[in-house]
This record gives sequence, structure tokens and C-alpha cells, in this order.
Amino acid sequence: MDESALRGLIPAVLAILVRRGADFAAAEDAVQDALVEALRSWPDDPPRDQKGWLITVAWRRFLDATRSEAARERRQQLVEDEPAPGPVPDVDDSLWLYFLCAHPRLTPSSAAALTLRAVGGLTTRQIASAYLVPEATMAQRISRAKRTVTDVRFDRPGDVDTVLRVLYLIFNEGYTSDDADLAAEAIRLARQLAALHDHPEIAGLLALMLLHHARRAARFTADGALVPLADQDRGRWDTAAIAEAVDILQAALARDALGEFQAQAAIAALHADAPSTAETDWVQIVEWYDELVRLTDSPVVRLNRAVAVGEADGPLAGLAALAELDASLPRFDAVAAHLHERAGDLAEAARRYAAAARAADNLAEREHLYRQASRLNTR
Repeated sequence: MDESALRGLIPAVLAILVRRGADFAAAEDAVQDALVEALRSWPDDPPRDQKGWLITVAWRRFLDATRSEAARERRQQLVEDEPAPGPVPDVDDSLWLYFLCAHPRLTPSSAAALTLRAVGGLTTRQIASAYLVPEATMAQRISRAKRTVTDVRFDRPGDVDTVLRVLYLIFNEGYTSDDADLAAEAIRLARQLAALHDHPEIAGLLALMLLHHARRAARFTADGALVPLADQDRGRWDTAAIAEAVDILQAALARDALGEFQAQAAIAALHADAPSTAETDWVQIVEWYDELVRLTDSPVVRLNRAVAVGEADGPLAGLAALAELDASLPRFDAVAAHLHERAGDLAEAARRYAAAARAADNLAEREHLYRQASRLNTR
């Protein structure tokens, strides 16, 4: 069964339940129940109309839950007003749902987590990994968000910045796991958003996604092994997507309203423009990272900046920049390993690569790091 296609039906099914009057939290629970039932029954008895099947089952699950709470008069009225069966309109509600999930009653982080779970179809573990928190912590955050919006009428669209953050996280999940459908869906919605809102950061995010996605064909070998940027066959990059992204980015930067996504896209564009790693304009990349630090003060940005400093000013300068950061940061050991190898300390680099591999959540990244450690240990 095509689980990616099944996941793509979630927004439409969820939107229909909400439009029928279900509160968001109860609708999301009902859709999740329907998905579990689909995974159980479809392999043996696939329906002709998958979306219609999901809507029917999810609505029944919602009604069952509603009937069990007889004290709630409003929900009981929904039971009596069940719509008659009929054709399901083929409407793309994804972006509408993204804005509704960014509800003003929710904090940006809670809104993003709820959207990733309910609309994006990501698991709690995937969301926790994206936010760098334990899975149990993220499960509690999502539960609190759902309780907050219980019985709230979803008629007030939320903040554009929150929607951008969610799209960015969904794209990253698809990009790092090589889930092309998930990454492409984030790009599709970013295009829709750019068509609706004239906003330089929306353009910056779209450019950033296109630049990263343009490298997708070169990021993995035929057997699924991760290929780092320095070793990628740049002839396999999508030059049309890169050219489109650069045009979008230049128009955004010309408006002199720099934001985080524009700065990230500028760094990605410099990588895309270079014929090789050695010919990359690392000095300018460090300058863009300095802008990102100013805009975000993010430790992850500072970690990536240390890599760029190591390329621009030498590995010892990179290690000095790294020493200012918390060693518990994700990928800290991987960056340290790279810089120690460039500095000639192969034993320490091998140790760090092995430590980074043990901490990696992504299988392809873990195997790549173990290969790096093994390569140095056999010298």
C-alpha cells in the first residue's frame, strides 16, 4: 500500500470533518483512527474511492465519540445533523488547514507541532526529532495543543510566520529522509503561499526549498548511501530549479527586508553556484552565517557557521568557533570530526565520527558516519 498517497489524503479528510462541524481535536483523533483502520484493512480489501472511504470511517468515528459524551449538547446536535452521503468535492484544503492550525490561541511552537501531526502526517517521533526534544515531551505538547483548541471555532487564520516554520520543518523531514513526496508537497504549498502573499520571507523559503531539492538526485547512491555535499556529482543537480530559485531570491533580497529564510537561501545559492567545494566562496558564506546568527541567535546556526569558518580560515579556526558551543548539540560530534580530520588529528576524528554515528537518528546518516570512522581507523 502506498503510505505516501494515504498521507496525502489527510488534509482533505480533516478539512471536511472540520467543515461539517467537528472541533479540530476530535476531528484529528477520528482521522487518525480511520488511518489505522485503513492500514489494517486496505491491503486485503482496497476501496475504489479511498478519500470517500476515509471520510466515511472518520465521520463515523467522530459520531461514536460524540454520542459517548451525551452531556455535550452541541455535539449531540451534530449527530442529528449528519450530512447525507454524496460525492466528495475535490478541493485542496491543505494550505487552509495550515493557517487554521496556526490558531491565535496557540503558541507558535504548539501550532507548528499540531500542524505537523494533524496535517503533515508526521509521527510524534519525527516532530520531536525536528524540534530536538524527547518524544514524550513532544507528545505532551501536542496533547496540550489539542486540548487548547477543543471547542474552539476554527475561523481565524493564524500567523504567516508560523505557517512558514511548519512548511520548513515538513520540507526538512522529507529532505533528510529522502521522502521526495513530502519535500515536494512542502514546495507545492510554499508556491501557493507565495501566490497569495507578497512577502519576501515566503519567497526566501521557496527559494531555499528549491535550492536544496535541486540536489536531491545527487544526495544518495543507487544503494541508498548518503553522499555529502563535497562528494556530490554537481552535474546531476537540477540547474533549472537552481536558476528559478536564484531569481526568486534576488527579487526578495532587493526589497531590503532580510529574514532568516532569505539568508539561508543565500548560503544555499552560494553552494549551488560553486563548481566544487574548494571553489566555494566560503568567506561570503561566513558573512551570511553572521547575519543568520544576528537574526536567530540559534546554536544550530552557530554550529554550521563553525564548519564555514573552518573552510574559510582553516580547521583550527573552525575548532575555536566550535569550542564556544554546547557539546550536547545534535551533530556537534560530526562537525568536530570533520574539523579534526582536516586538522590532521585522525584518531580524534575517528572517535568523533563513531560518537556522532551512535547519536544519529537517520539511518543513512548513521551509516555514513560509521563509514567515515572506519575509513580513518584503517589508515
